[in-house]
Amino acid sequence: MAYDAELAQRVRERMTAVAGVSEKKMFGGLAFLTSGNMTVGVYGEGLIVRINPAAMDAALADPAAGLSGGPVAALPGPSRSSPSSARSATVTTNH
Repeated sequence: MAYDAELAQRVRERMTAVAGVSEKKMFGGLAFLTSGNMTVGVYGEGLIVRINPAAMDAALADPAAGLSGGPVAALPGPSRSSPSSARSATVTTNH
């Protein structure tokens, strides 16, 4: 599956400001790794995002997020967003 190059560029612009970030094509998408661990990825038209388990309930309150197994997945660690929310998302970094 191809990934959304425009979305990947938006993520890239934010992630380059974070020390230790690299990018790598993985699983048909593009992953951004911090110190070798996936932080965020672009897969198809959506995002795969690592979420702190303590913030999982708040993340799942967003209608664009969901549990693994559906079209949109959220997991402790990586999670995914829908294409519509990914297009309008504000990419932020905590570092």
